[in-house]
Amino acid sequence: MKRKKILITGASGQLGFVLTKALQFKYGIKNIIATDINFHSSLEGHFEFLDVTDLIALKQMVVDYKVSQIYHLAAILSAKGEKDPIKTWDINIKTLTNVLEVSRLNNVKKVFFPSSIAVFGNNILRINTPQNSNLSPSTMYGVTKVAGENLANYYFQKYGIDVRSLRYPGIIGHQSLPGGGTTDYAVEIYHKAVRNENFECFLEPFTMLPMIYIDDAVRATIELMEAPSQQISIRTSYNLAGMSFSPKDLVMSIRKSYPYFQVNYKPDFRQEIANTWPVSIDDSKAVQDWDWQPEFDLNRMTKDMIANLKKQLLTTK
Repeated sequence: MKRKKILITGASGQLGFVLTKALQFKYGIKNIIATDINFHSSLEGHFEFLDVTDLIALKQMVVDYKVSQIYHLAAILSAKGEKDPIKTWDINIKTLTNVLEVSRLNNVKKVFFPSSIAVFGNNILRINTPQNSNLSPSTMYGVTKVAGENLANYYFQKYGIDVRSLRYPGIIGHQSLPGGGTTDYAVEIYHKAVRNENFECFLEPFTMLPMIYIDDAVRATIELMEAPSQQISIRTSYNLAGMSFSPKDLVMSIRKSYPYFQVNYKPDFRQEIANTWPVSIDDSKAVQDWDWQPEFDLNRMTKDMIANLKKQLLTTK
């Protein structure tokens, strides 16, 4: 069987780093080309610097390594994107367009594009938000994801490019520091807890949002990409659910291990973003089409996060 050659953009990011390692393990470290504009010091294997806005450089890399799949993760996230909306549009849309065009012209068989719950706006059913909800996002990041979903569907319908996508909830993981998202409080809070430091939360205590542990997010991504093409009925982006909780719920979970952990609530502009997002997600199409099921709930995630961050803390002392 012909070996897959997989190129990953944004490999040094929160999701990219963990997904790169998972793909290396599954397909062999020699078959994964990790790229980013920054180097993650813990990345192993084949890494190259790549600015995905450079169409010629991207094309050359795809040709040189006979790439058959691309996981395109490079993007500016929601909270950071609101500080420079025009740059966010330029970067997010140009990089995806480049990936799709290079794939079309160079026989790349599959493309993965991450979408987000940021595609939803105020005019939705916020509890168990349906797959086919109206998409009227409140952030430029969300706008680029809606446009990206439509581009993905267009390239599938027009050119037969097998583009697949997930609408990720907030992703929580111990491997990387937050990268500029509205749900990043749920990563930073664990770092503060294991260091016995107080935490200032930029969301209100009872702001319920959909989240997913990074192990589940990575597994969902690979399961989607491995599913037979005839099972994929959504060519924009699948709703994906893990768990839903509020900052208060998360604090209570952490206090099972750190009973004196203190949190102050100081909502900022990210609260307005969160207020437009779903409380929970209906991902029944993912369940139906490729048997998606999360493995982590809040307390299991908390135990795993704390255990891993404590190990990291010991190694840095």
